[in-house]
Amino acid sequence: MEASFWDGKRAPGIADKIDLDQFHTLRDVIEHSVKSYGDRPAYTSLGKTITFNDVDRLSTEFAAYLQNHTTLKPGDKIALQMPNLIQYPVVAYGAIKAGLVIVNTNPLYTAREMKHQFNDSGAKALVCLNVVGHLVEEIIKDTPVEHLIVTELADMLPWPKRSLLNLAVKHVKKMVQPYNLPQAVPFTKVMKLGASSTYTKPAAPDRDDIAVLQYTGGTTGVAKGAMLTHRNLVSNVLQTSNVMTQFDENGQPIIGESSTTAIAPLPLYHIYAFTIHLMTFFQLGGHSVLIANPRDMDTFVKALVPHKMNVFVGLNTLFVGLMNHPQFKQLDFSALKLTLSGGTALQAAVAERWNDVTGCTISEGYGLSETSPVVSFNPAGKYTKIGTVGLPMVASAVKTIDDEGNDLPFGERGELCVKGPQVMKGYLNRPEATAEVLSEDGWFKTGDVAVIDDTGFVKIVDRLKDMVLVSGFNVYPNEIEDVVSKLDKVMNCAVIGVPDEKTGEAVKLFVIPQDKELTAEEVKEYCKLNLTAYKVPKQIEFRDELPVTPVGKVLRKDLRAEELKKREALAS
Repeated sequence: MEASFWDGKRAPGIADKIDLDQFHTLRDVIEHSVKSYGDRPAYTSLGKTITFNDVDRLSTEFAAYLQNHTTLKPGDKIALQMPNLIQYPVVAYGAIKAGLVIVNTNPLYTAREMKHQFNDSGAKALVCLNVVGHLVEEIIKDTPVEHLIVTELADMLPWPKRSLLNLAVKHVKKMVQPYNLPQAVPFTKVMKLGASSTYTKPAAPDRDDIAVLQYTGGTTGVAKGAMLTHRNLVSNVLQTSNVMTQFDENGQPIIGESSTTAIAPLPLYHIYAFTIHLMTFFQLGGHSVLIANPRDMDTFVKALVPHKMNVFVGLNTLFVGLMNHPQFKQLDFSALKLTLSGGTALQAAVAERWNDVTGCTISEGYGLSETSPVVSFNPAGKYTKIGTVGLPMVASAVKTIDDEGNDLPFGERGELCVKGPQVMKGYLNRPEATAEVLSEDGWFKTGDVAVIDDTGFVKIVDRLKDMVLVSGFNVYPNEIEDVVSKLDKVMNCAVIGVPDEKTGEAVKLFVIPQDKELTAEEVKEYCKLNLTAYKVPKQIEFRDELPVTPVGKVLRKDLRAEELKKREALAS
């Protein structure tokens, strides 16, 4: 369906047409926001808050350092490898102001993964947290990185707070393994040098120039750099800003004109948080509370106490973890109007429980690194359609296709394809991989199985490669996981396919129990009541944890790899 199909179907307050040329580059977005919101709070991290004016000044000082104390030129690549600290927006905006291309890099990467990404991207500079210093030492000589800046957790805090934090996080210091990087410049020194240097605004990049390289495994193979241009990202910022203008059932904006406080536990190096927090909420004058380590639930919940949150951005496993924390329910949710979920499938039982606890429905969206990332978004409140990922962004078209590439009608499962201004330029240095997923007329094949209903709402059924084929029947792990998660005694679960002599493949279910007395037979009986026979798990394994990405997405591929190793060991 063309993008116009969704006109008139969106919730009140969300426009069907917007000016995608309002900003030409990400630098324009930053300049507009600073001019518009000045002394409003922009970011809080580790108890320190900086305003829009503060982040403008600090990022300009960082840009001045890059221009005056390095050999970097506009168009060069700079890798950012940090958790959610104030340093991230300072460095990101500074890099944009200097005309550099950002390479978002996961601080949990292994040395091998880091080496691949730095070489593949051609990164000439790296800004990293000292925790990864020993890994950088191991690989930096085999990469194109010429300029290395190392920051510490408390670098942006004033001295009293810095010393208190250092005392409070001794365990973090223990995580910092010894390293020898004599060429590294401390972040504090960088900022001092930048403050005494002159920033010269470079020529504006072209809208189709790369702004960010976002690495993704895509549907197959080694991590590839999705080339996201200024046009891609600015378009997605404006598209997502548009859905934030929705009215509630009383005809009032869900996000008012005063500063909106958004909780930001998802990592800024992930494209979801990068676009939503660093760009969209910044463009809207929002205040993002950065959570450096969302896995530390005690510290996470304490960090929420001082804030009257309006927006919470998370995903399924994060919601579960918070709701299981005894102090979470005691927080003030009276101002919470919008909860966003993305990155992995939202389970219905989790959505219902979150609504019960907070009084706020979860609006599930959908996106990919290749689409900057937001493709679709569920309207808030009573307009939410639980079980779907909502309606496509304005100026975006979606469709489903069969194995032969033919368009499918409403209600039929097929591979979801997306077309819109947020779709990437392609994969860096991989024309063949690009051609596999991106057609000449701009349709991107997502690798996800979806159904589009006759009202235009999109439901993601599963990943193509995660589908299990049982006796010729398609079994979608998401469906089984959604059913099993409704069991009160289940905390989390995951499904994969395993070889089976009789059925080709069989369903294997991994369960993290909430109640240790839960039995496999109890789970099986529950599944028999709620699933067709061939979908009922043949094997059930209880675990204390499951392999997950830094944003909490269960890694089914790792579970499949573990099963393969077990079979190979038995065979030998």
